[in-house]
Amino acid sequence: MPELPEVETVRRGLQPHLEGRVIARAEARRPDLRWPLPPDLVQVLTGARVVALRRRSKYILAELEDRGSLLLHLGMSGRMLIEGESQGDFHRDPAILPRHDHVVLWNDQGTRITFNDARRFGMVDLVPPGAEHPLLAHLGPEPLSDAFTAKALAAALAGRRMPVKAALLDQRIVAGLGNIYVSEALYRAGIDPRRLAGAVTAPEVAALVGHVRAVLEEAIAAGGSSLRDHRQATGELGYFQHSFRVYDREGAPCPTPGCTGTVQRIVQSGRSSFFCPLCQQ
Repeated sequence: MPELPEVETVRRGLQPHLEGRVIARAEARRPDLRWPLPPDLVQVLTGARVVALRRRSKYILAELEDRGSLLLHLGMSGRMLIEGESQGDFHRDPAILPRHDHVVLWNDQGTRITFNDARRFGMVDLVPPGAEHPLLAHLGPEPLSDAFTAKALAAALAGRRMPVKAALLDQRIVAGLGNIYVSEALYRAGIDPRRLAGAVTAPEVAALVGHVRAVLEEAIAAGGSSLRDHRQATGELGYFQHSFRVYDREGAPCPTPGCTGTVQRIVQSGRSSFFCPLCQQ
């Protein structure tokens, strides 16, 4: 499932085509995805001006002038496709089948923005003006925001008798982190993913905050990680997967200079964790 860097990459790709533009036309080609689509989705979107396009955790929010917001989640296989009306503006990957185009928007410049989702685990919803969507109500701080500090993270982890890996994946503690980038940040910080969250020391928490930021910023700059379904809004692949140090590298030598360890894989809460047992304590 796309994590913060992948969603932020998609948001940035959509921004020139939605932010400040009017949605001239909208189509909903099926009644539901993961959940039913709002019955007034087309009515609300048609003619709406997008005043801002932002991300919260792993969600994209298109703020509509006087009409609330459009909330998107890509799910496991969701993709946003951008295609110009004139042939050759953009090219659709032939592997992305049109029958999975479920919600389609056209802006006032004739650009088509399509939500394509083969597995239909994504979601599209409307947020009324002045309201907060229930899915966003209890999210923790954004890891690239000023609110994500060593002090705040230390307070959130204090006393927790759960693995630090699981704590960082808890969206109420920090928003947007997923399996890939937590594994990479814990490796850089030298923290074993099995350590109890409450046992991580203050200096380790401070280092971890810096490594979380660095990993996310590097991944965004690389267009995210393309493992299965992720594509940028232009159709290009992300390439941060080529920079993984431990994730999905089971059996490989630890990349830390001078370390003789081997990357191991364990399962925590049904998810794979990758780490070096010598470097990460």
